[in-house]
Amino acid sequence: MIDFKQKMQEVEKLEKKNQSYLPEEEQLINSRKRRRITTYAIAILVIALVFSGKILMSSQNASNWLPGISFFTKLRHLVPAADKQLVGETDDRVNILLLGMGGEGHDGANLTDTIILTSLKPSTKQVALVSVPRDLTAPVSGWRKINSVNAYAEKALPGSGGAETTKAISELLQTPTTYYVRVDFEGFERIIDEIGGVEINVENTFDDYTYPAKGQEENPDYYARFEHLHFDAGLQKMTGSTALKYARSRHSLSSEGNDFARARRQQLLLEAVKEKLLSRQTLLNPVVLSKLISEFNQDISTNLSTWEILRLWDLFKDVKRDQIINKVLSDAPDGMLISGKGEDGAYILTPRSGNFSEIKTMVQTIFDSSAPSTTTTIKPITDSAKVFIANGTWITGLAGKTSNTLIEYQFKIVGTGNAIERNYEQSVVYDLTSGQKNDSLIAIKKLTGATQAFNSPTWLEPYKTGDNESDFLLILGTDANKE
Repeated sequence: MIDFKQKMQEVEKLEKKNQSYLPEEEQLINSRKRRRITTYAIAILVIALVFSGKILMSSQNASNWLPGISFFTKLRHLVPAADKQLVGETDDRVNILLLGMGGEGHDGANLTDTIILTSLKPSTKQVALVSVPRDLTAPVSGWRKINSVNAYAEKALPGSGGAETTKAISELLQTPTTYYVRVDFEGFERIIDEIGGVEINVENTFDDYTYPAKGQEENPDYYARFEHLHFDAGLQKMTGSTALKYARSRHSLSSEGNDFARARRQQLLLEAVKEKLLSRQTLLNPVVLSKLISEFNQDISTNLSTWEILRLWDLFKDVKRDQIINKVLSDAPDGMLISGKGEDGAYILTPRSGNFSEIKTMVQTIFDSSAPSTTTTIKPITDSAKVFIANGTWITGLAGKTSNTLIEYQFKIVGTGNAIERNYEQSVVYDLTSGQKNDSLIAIKKLTGATQAFNSPTWLEPYKTGDNESDFLLILGTDANKE
């Protein structure tokens, strides 16, 4: 017989060894926080579910559904004209906000416990997922915590939460985001159950003795707040509840007790659901389709239209695992956030740098894999490119040193100065020519190691006209302080 309390103590010792041990007060906080839908699997799964579900609804509404006729053949009339593009596609970046909430029966039913900015790059078929924690302060539009936007908006005007949260994230990260997909926790489980569960090939046997037990978050008996999860290696059929636990588990005493292993399990779950959802077993079953349509209408809301979903599916249906970039905003030692308490004593997360410039730069340049290379491979530019260099740090002389480097390669330096914010870690470059001087852009990135920023803040305007009119604005970070 397994001694549950003894196993709990073993877990605590292991976490302390890994320097992830928290005092009991913070464990109580985190036990509540772990109720939320926190995994990438659910986020990516939402996309697959919405794509398929909205398509199913459109097909059913279009005409009577006839078994034996190719499902996708019936969708041809829904495919948009070739010149019809998604918002952001012309800029090679389509942003979709994924929102997960507890839903009816949960405390704070409309609080968005999962917020993930999903960015899609059509030219390379890359996908970037940036997880935004629910407790992040949001000094935009007067919000204290980002997860409260949806709840307040829904209270004021039912149905407006998705759009308002999307607007708040756009302002916070200065990353234009138009689309959103919102799903509730119970709905996720029901949808998997409606398709008869999923089969997943569990790669390793593992146990998790600290999985939060549903409805026991406030149990006076601390150890009763958790349940024991056990998964055997091999092909396993899982219900919605079991699949969710399999994807969320993170405190196994084995090799499965780390984020890398969890990410792998999430990918396996996503693949299993996608295969089952789009299988003939599902698509040729009118009863299942009818139930799925009901679930989609009840549990998922989105402002993506049918043609936009089809367009996304066509562009990204063949994305490989190595094309997905995962980023998590956290208060880990190497993270961009720090934890603390607000004026009312509530747990909050704030930017480590004191403002959002570092986070915004990371988000805006997430697809840029440029890295410094030896200057001997760079030819002097010949398009008379004009560059303004702004020092985004408190390191003196940085702009002058970089200016000398660029002059050697025949760039024209129209001026130097200090950036509006002085806590940049990564150098960034703004292309004010809209791609007209691409050779110069490539040279700047190679010479300085700067990543390219694609947002258009209002403070860029003075660099487009007047005395400081430039082709490129280069903002130096601490990474530019090299010998």
